[in-house]
Amino acid sequence: MSSPLALSPLSISGIVLGAVGLFLVVAAIVALIRLRPLRALTRLLAGALALALGSLAGAVAIGVQGYRALTNEDLAARIDVKPTGSQRFVATFHYPDGRVASYALNGDAIYVDAHVLKWKPWANALGLHTAYELSRVAGRYNDIDQERTAPRSVHSLGQERPIDLFSLRRRYAWLEPVLDAEYGSGTFVAVDTSKTLELRVSTTGLLLRTVPTQESTLGS
Repeated sequence: MSSPLALSPLSISGIVLGAVGLFLVVAAIVALIRLRPLRALTRLLAGALALALGSLAGAVAIGVQGYRALTNEDLAARIDVKPTGSQRFVATFHYPDGRVASYALNGDAIYVDAHVLKWKPWANALGLHTAYELSRVAGRYNDIDQERTAPRSVHSLGQERPIDLFSLRRRYAWLEPVLDAEYGSGTFVAVDTSKTLELRVSTTGLLLRTVPTQESTLGS
C-alpha cells in the first residue's frame, strides 16, 4: 500500500504556488468583471505560471514517493536464499521497515536491480537528494543457452505510482536541468546453498554480500 505524501519543502512549495495561482486567477476574473482587461490579463498569466510551477513541484513530489534517500551505503534488505531443487530456490526479503516478501526463482544465481535518481545540487535545497528504489528480482543462469531457453522468473520489487520520474527522465529532455542523472544498477550472486545476503546500495551501485553464519543467526 502506498504511503501518504510526506510534507517536504518541495511539496509545500507546490501547495503554496498552487494557492497563489488560484488566487491570481480569481483576481483576474474580478478585474475582468470590473472592465480592467490589461490587469486581468497580467494576473491571469501570472496565475497560470504559478499553477504550472505548482503542478510541476507536486508531480515531482509524488514521483519521488517510494524512493529512499541514499547516504554513503544503505542496507536495502537482508535476503534469505534457500535452494528448493535443481536450479530452483526461494528468496525471502527482509526490509528495514519490517516488511517481508518471498519469491520463487529459477536459475543458478539471484539477480537484483534498482533505479537511482541523482538530482542537481540546487534541487537539494528543495529536499531532493540522491535516492533509489529496488526495481526487480530475478533468477540468473550461468549458461547463456539456458538464459535463452530455460524457465525464466522475474518479480517486481517497486511500487506502482501515478508518476514515474525514472521513465519520464528517459523520455523527456526538459527534466535534465533538474535531474543530474538517472541510471539502473544491478548485482547478482550464486545460490548454491542456504545463506543470508545483505543487499546494500551506494552512489556507485548495488552490492550483494554474504552474511557470516554467526552474524546471520544473531540477526534473525
